[in-house]
Amino acid sequence: MLKVIKIGGNILDDEKALAHFLNDFAMLNGPKVLVHGGGKIASEIGLQLGIEPNYVYGRRITDADTLKVVTMVYAGLVNKNIVAKLQSLGCSAIGLTGADVNTIAANMRAVKEIDFGFVGDVIGVNGIFLKQLIDSGIVPVLAPITHDGNGTLLNTNADTIAQEAAKAMAVYGEVALVYGFEKDGVLQNAADDASVIANISVNDFDRLVSDGVISGGMIPKIQNGCDAIRAGVKQVIIGNALQLNNIINGEKGTVIK
Repeated sequence: MLKVIKIGGNILDDEKALAHFLNDFAMLNGPKVLVHGGGKIASEIGLQLGIEPNYVYGRRITDADTLKVVTMVYAGLVNKNIVAKLQSLGCSAIGLTGADVNTIAANMRAVKEIDFGFVGDVIGVNGIFLKQLIDSGIVPVLAPITHDGNGTLLNTNADTIAQEAAKAMAVYGEVALVYGFEKDGVLQNAADDASVIANISVNDFDRLVSDGVISGGMIPKIQNGCDAIRAGVKQVIIGNALQLNNIINGEKGTVIK
């Protein structure tokens, strides 16, 4: 089974935690794809440049200056550091943005109640190209930068990138989508790390949001997981990236059904 694994949260900001995760990822048997975010790093560098981060419903508002920052950080600093570390672990990896070989195409999000700026909504994933890489023993490492086909780069939520990649690859066989971050799963009580919800039905999503159990950046994560299940992805698991084998085996984390 192909594993599409998204890494985010505080794991990316912690050098030791990231090294732990990448070691486990490199040792993971079978075909795999890694998708990464990097929001906090981009925010920190942006602040150093006088650019204030702005979020609505867990999504970053991306003006022209912010787009420059996230492109430099996501596609450059974060992506290439991850690829270099995987290479040192014997994992043959290649870092990609959506613009590379037209891997992920997107449209700029239409302005409705909120103008998100240079934010992309995915319209297509080059699954044939990703399959060629995977079949050749190469691990794609996807940065959350897409393009519109007309020369404009777009910032796209990394959870969405992972979901769309998983959906595209589900055409070729069974796919597991794993969202790894610093918590043990989706929490019933945000103040209690032990209150992990073991299972969430796609039908539970709206209720959990209205009840305030799911909020902030967890909303797009679970929404994307639900959409992936509806589109034919075999498994979606959310859990602690430092317990990668356990969450893939279903022993830890939250499973979306």
